[in-house]
Amino acid sequence: MNYMGTFWNDLLFAVIVMSIGVVIARILRIVIGRLVTGASTKLKVDPTKYNFLKNAVEFIIYVIALIVIFNSIPKLRAYGTALFAGAGVLAAIVGFASQSAFSNIVSGVFIVIFRPFSVGDRVQVGQLYTGDVEDITLRHTVIKDFENRRIVIPNAVINNETIINSSLSHEKICTFLEIGVSFDADVDKAMSIMQEEALNHPFCQDNRTFEETAEGKPKVVVRMLGLTETAVRLRASIWATNPSDAFEMRCDLFKSIKARFDAEGISLAFPQRVVYLRESTTDKKS
Repeated sequence: MNYMGTFWNDLLFAVIVMSIGVVIARILRIVIGRLVTGASTKLKVDPTKYNFLKNAVEFIIYVIALIVIFNSIPKLRAYGTALFAGAGVLAAIVGFASQSAFSNIVSGVFIVIFRPFSVGDRVQVGQLYTGDVEDITLRHTVIKDFENRRIVIPNAVINNETIINSSLSHEKICTFLEIGVSFDADVDKAMSIMQEEALNHPFCQDNRTFEETAEGKPKVVVRMLGLTETAVRLRASIWATNPSDAFEMRCDLFKSIKARFDAEGISLAFPQRVVYLRESTTDKKS
């Protein structure tokens, strides 16, 4: 009688634990399903591709429930130890193999939630990759560089890199145009030429505030940054509507400023070395 009572108690305990596991698994399945569906809608991908996430979570909950049951019932404890020891090795192998993929998926969800960049933004990832974001999936991000090549970067890698986003709030950008002139050049004239050429370029934008305009501050500011061993460094700060216009404007201005410098007799800096030749004593004796 006592044996039958223990059996029914153990059975009732197992049923309760499994029932709780089923309820928790269903709740988590619904929550994860909604999260994946929302992320997939923003990424414009098929959410059914990521149903394995819901299935994996549900499977883990059932495994935990079985561990609790086998560990709590003395007669099943010995069988459970051998069973879950073998299952633990298999789970470790599968977990290690899927760790990278799962990390990329979680990173993709974080990108959608926190939005460090979006499709169409111009970004620089670390020090190596620069281009326009063409596509974002739950596993990787596709960036089209300026040579029209596609760079596929795992999301986990992007989350660990510093991202420079030129389009996060607005695309207007201040580009620096630096030129070194020789020490004997007319610095004021060189600065004036740089300012004039920048103002004449169609991509040059006026980013001054109303107060700065009223105070008479220039639309393009040119400053002398300093002196090096061979050059007087000049820098013009020029605003453009977007990074593409800024790049094209820089290329055009280098050409036009070089032409103006040549016409005005302003020489660019170049490395110079003074070499002293010592007369040998042999030559003197001869």
